[in-house]
Amino acid sequence: MMIELPFPPSVNTYWRVFQNRMIISKAGREYRKAVQDCIMLQKANKHIGGNIAVVIEAFRPDNRVRDLDNLLKASLDGLVHSGVFIDDSQIQDLRIFWAKEKGGKLLVNVERL
Repeated sequence: MMIELPFPPSVNTYWRVFQNRMIISKAGREYRKAVQDCIMLQKANKHIGGNIAVVIEAFRPDNRVRDLDNLLKASLDGLVHSGVFIDDSQIQDLRIFWAKEKGGKLLVNVERL
């Protein structure tokens, strides 16, 4: 299943400390909502069970230098929260790479193993 998602906030801005607890930041909550909207429009809330493979092609929004691994937390949490699969512990094969083009989005392929 191929899913298009908006470009996520960095993990550096995804979490905030509030009253000595780690919570998802406003940017993180807004991203979750955006992912949920995308999943509903693409009819991708399949609640896939069992082991899965996830391959993510990341399209940079601009020329700034970014850490590729910082894109994973928000995007995977958004997929779980939106019902694409049950839990990210199901992921047995995870790959992420930069696309050659710009575009400010993620193309996510989820497959059962």
